[in-house]
Amino acid sequence: MRAGEVLPAGGWDAGREVDTVLVDYDRRHRRRILLTTEAGHDVLLDLPHAARLRHGDGLLLDDGGVVRVQARPEKLADIHAHDDGDLVRIAWHLGNRHLPVQLLGEHIRIRTDHVIEERVELLGGHVEHVTAPFDPEAGAYAGGHQHSHDEDDGHDHQDDEHLHAHHPHARDD
Repeated sequence: MRAGEVLPAGGWDAGREVDTVLVDYDRRHRRRILLTTEAGHDVLLDLPHAARLRHGDGLLLDDGGVVRVQARPEKLADIHAHDDGDLVRIAWHLGNRHLPVQLLGEHIRIRTDHVIEERVELLGGHVEHVTAPFDPEAGAYAGGHQHSHDEDDGHDHQDDEHLHAHHPHARDD
């Protein structure tokens, strides 16, 4: 079987579903990959450009069927805090390290990392280890807006590495 298009979660008819693939986070940003379905069939994902596969997306097969993408459960860490301020501060530190995070309302989910988990606890959070699907935020540069700096924005652009690490990239759209 060959799939040449990704259908966004919720944007395709479940009656067309013919099978499912379980894919971990590391293998869900691809242009071309051979996947094995839950029924044991091979599906060649062959896209014109790399795409990020999200939990619930569909892979449109050449024959019109759809293979559902499911995020494979992984060892993860759920981060909780006693108050919203601590959780926001922890989220800022995780973002400053460019870690993939999944925002789940009252807690934040990351991949297990004992160094980061120790830092979270120093910041007032607590960690619970879980095995669950990981479907982190796509990030600011994953197909949203095009980012460019104005020529006269008050920053010295000669140290691009410093800017990448410390310059805020939020927009007020």
